Amino acid sequence: MAEPTLIGSVQRALRLLEAVAASEDPVSAKSLARMVGLPLPTTYHLLRTLVHEGYLRKLTEGYALGPLAAITGGTAKQALLPRVRPVLKSLRDEVRGATYLSIYSEGEIRLVDIADGPDAPCVDLWVGIQDSGHATAFGKCILAALPTPERDDYIGRHQLYDLTPNTITDRRVLARSLEHPSEIWADSEEYLLGTSCLAAPIRSGDVVGAVAVSLPSRRPVDASHSAALRRAARRLGWAVAVS
Repeated sequence: MAEPTLIGSVQRALRLLEAVAASEDPVSAKSLARMVGLPLPTTYHLLRTLVHEGYLRKLTEGYALGPLAAITGGTAKQALLPRVRPVLKSLRDEVRGATYLSIYSEGEIRLVDIADGPDAPCVDLWVGIQDSGHATAFGKCILAALPTPERDDYIGRHQLYDLTPNTITDRRVLARSLEHPSEIWADSEEYLLGTSCLAAPIRSGDVVGAVAVSLPSRRPVDASHSAALRRAARRLGWAVAVS
């Protein structure tokens, strides 16, 4: 079967929409560029188009969802956020690190929500989530939970970018590392030097997801972090199930 023709600019615009929808507050263009991994000029061009078409609104503080976003699925996501955000915030306060909820949808790993704060800053997402699943704890957590054919398809479709000296860039090595599911997955400076992450799988019906926490690599990690992640994963599984 021939590969489908994909329009890169449309994909990039959708990533911006997802990033805005995942934020509790309006997001600046510079922050969106970092989160999605786009050059700032490209980000501005796409944002202007999305505002013009009604999918985003430009506010003094940044960009927020526009009236047409709800028609294309924003309503469902906004209904989910009130259920998952308290869990992410509680986990953030317990482990003193930014927390992340991701799911696997339509062949891609998607970031749903982030809970950060002054004492728990979010990782600078300098490379987009869809281009870094191999280098993040929640990405590997989700990939390990997929049926083997879907996992192999994902790995085959994505470039394994060399983000740090610790990043796995060999497809065979990555595939072997994902063969044995675990309750806790980690990346040790594989996405960003100076930052390590832990993730736990979320299982809810057909939904495959992960909850993760990012911490400075210098901070010790112990069993309490894993236990907190597992508790949050169970609660998020319930929240997703009733949404």
